[in-house]
Amino acid sequence: MRFVRALTTCALPVSRRGVISSTHFPRTCSFLKPYIAKALHCTISVTIMATEDSLRKSLSQKQSNIDLQGNAVRQLKSSGASKPEIEAAVKALNDLKLEKASIESQLQAALSGSGSSSGNRDAFRQAVVNTLERRLFFIPSFKIYRGVAGLYDYGPPGCSVKSNVLAFWRQHFVLEENMLEVDCPCVTPEVVLKASGHVEKFTDLMVKDEKTGTCYRADHLLKDYCKEKLEKDFSLSAEKAAELKHVLAVLDDLSSEQLGAKIKEYGITAPDTKNPLSDPYPFNLMFQTSIGPSGVSPGYMRPETAQGIFVNFKDLYYYNGNKLPFAAAQIGQAFRNEISPRQGLLRVREFTLAEIEHFVDPQDKSHPKFSDVAKLEFLMFPRDEQVSGQSAKKLQLGEAVSRGTVNNETLGYFIGRVYLFLTQLGIDKDRLRFRQHLANEMAHYAADCWDAEIESSYGWIECVGIADRSAYDLRAHSEKSSVALVAQEKFSEPREVEKLVITPIKKELGLAFKGNQRMVTEALEAMEEKVAMEMKADLESKGEVEFHVCTLGKNVTIKKSMVSISKEIKKEHQRVFTPSVIEPSFGIGRIIYCLYEHSFYTRPSKAGDEQQNVFRFPPLVAPIKCTVFPLVQNQQYEEVAKLISKSLTAAGISHKIDITGTSIGKRYARTDELGVPFAITVDSTSSVTVRERDSKDQVRVDVDKVASVVREVTDGLSSWADVLKMYPLHSSGTAEE
Repeated sequence: MRFVRALTTCALPVSRRGVISSTHFPRTCSFLKPYIAKALHCTISVTIMATEDSLRKSLSQKQSNIDLQGNAVRQLKSSGASKPEIEAAVKALNDLKLEKASIESQLQAALSGSGSSSGNRDAFRQAVVNTLERRLFFIPSFKIYRGVAGLYDYGPPGCSVKSNVLAFWRQHFVLEENMLEVDCPCVTPEVVLKASGHVEKFTDLMVKDEKTGTCYRADHLLKDYCKEKLEKDFSLSAEKAAELKHVLAVLDDLSSEQLGAKIKEYGITAPDTKNPLSDPYPFNLMFQTSIGPSGVSPGYMRPETAQGIFVNFKDLYYYNGNKLPFAAAQIGQAFRNEISPRQGLLRVREFTLAEIEHFVDPQDKSHPKFSDVAKLEFLMFPRDEQVSGQSAKKLQLGEAVSRGTVNNETLGYFIGRVYLFLTQLGIDKDRLRFRQHLANEMAHYAADCWDAEIESSYGWIECVGIADRSAYDLRAHSEKSSVALVAQEKFSEPREVEKLVITPIKKELGLAFKGNQRMVTEALEAMEEKVAMEMKADLESKGEVEFHVCTLGKNVTIKKSMVSISKEIKKEHQRVFTPSVIEPSFGIGRIIYCLYEHSFYTRPSKAGDEQQNVFRFPPLVAPIKCTVFPLVQNQQYEEVAKLISKSLTAAGISHKIDITGTSIGKRYARTDELGVPFAITVDSTSSVTVRERDSKDQVRVDVDKVASVVREVTDGLSSWADVLKMYPLHSSGTAEE
């Protein structure tokens, strides 16, 4: 009997026939006995493991057994064993390989979620995109010139869907919350974006192919590597798989140095050439321009719409009667010079944003309507669960706020309203989650940030950001512009308060800074209490201190003789403060693309010989609400169709007439592929049939009533179930032919 050293550090007995024996085991190896029995008796199937980790461990153990059995076969051949012994050993080896293949299949199914592989996801995505392009929902921009990456045109149905989504956004947010809507220019002066921090910090980390100079986003390369290894490398140990999952979980939390170290550790190279990559370095994503012909006034195409609202705060606050809280909203184009645009409509260089800036007293972030959304329950993914490798779980919004998972009621209220908005559009609630930003994702001034992420064939996609930005933006613009962007709370009775008093000594400052005296003085006067008291302590102990002046863009030395800092008791009739901002920011294009995927499905034609594409858009967002078909080419039917068309137009219902001689079944299929929810078929002069897209049910309605029936359903005043109760169900053998 020969012994082969097992990877488990146990010596497993191998018989003369070269098959691992389970007859005699050291006591320390007794746990392997059931496993070895399976190797000996291949008719016993491998038990399906419940989790990915257990499958990977099982696969690793199976590979160890294959290695052992392979060694046994080689030993038999080298020792001149008999042919039957070698054949038996080879058969055992092949059986182990079959079992390994079975586990790999189970692991592949586990990795792909609902049993669909990444290949199936790609095929589904391609079917959606092909349909969208063929039906002109969108088109690559400048197509006849081979296009430009990251730029797309919306065709007629795409424009209609976008228009409907924005109309519902206005209704759901602007009208419901009495928001103030503004429309600001796309071209923004550099000084504005310097104050906001975009000029310095609006960057992504980029790496370059060291030979060709091709640029890539560093985090995308690392993300792609980790995902591909997890999905396709079945030899990964459970420990290595856990490591890669952790990298994905904290990817946005990695610094430039950490990202570069991981790229080198995993040997990641340029995808196209396999050439080595440079270290990651920041690349500013804004498109730069100049305002006017002289070129002396630099500007940028805005990367977001928010700054236009912030710089108008003073006037908006006055317009609102000098009262808080209030919200301002804006819909408009934004521009980002993406390093390597990909993922179709999800990552583009020009896109539509819809943003809300809700201004609130930092001392009171309660919301009077929070109870309206407190009982909503949906998938939430707090940062602690992300870092520990857990999954998103359903939480009740009210509990999340009361436990401090969500920072405050106003932030929680907008999270709830965003959930309702997306699900009413047609986003699948089971493929929607709210993920909290990790520590390094959030700006130092932010109180809390959450992203509404929608699952698509590309994975989880950030579509809405909901952030409590504190008072950073208004303070930054106040300091840079020297215009106080503040609010007031008037007291019914005067209050005695301890006030910070900063008195710059202008004579000393003038001697030291000459022409820059005013900017230094204003920066000193604008100091927050914490900064001022730290300066006071440093001046008393050291005699001088370094002080950063934003308007100068550099540090200056402030001496004890240049400023007086103290606290005094004063009577105040009002409190002056800088409001905090809660900001929900919507990527409209991303939401629309995810809606396309969530709405798309195929079903067999009546003959069963082909699959037909369908978009199950809710009437709310469907590009066309209704189509009108004369059953056959007939002058009387066409006149009735035109009469119905006039009624639909008067009711404000978008529709389309199709009087071609094509069969009614093909006309239904064409409109189903556009996502049209209802089709009116004219088959008599007194009444018509109305067909619902997804169920294919039809009811018969009088000609003079059909427009009002369709309007009530498309406006959400009634449902199709209500229509089925009110009107007789129609069945026709020719309807779907």
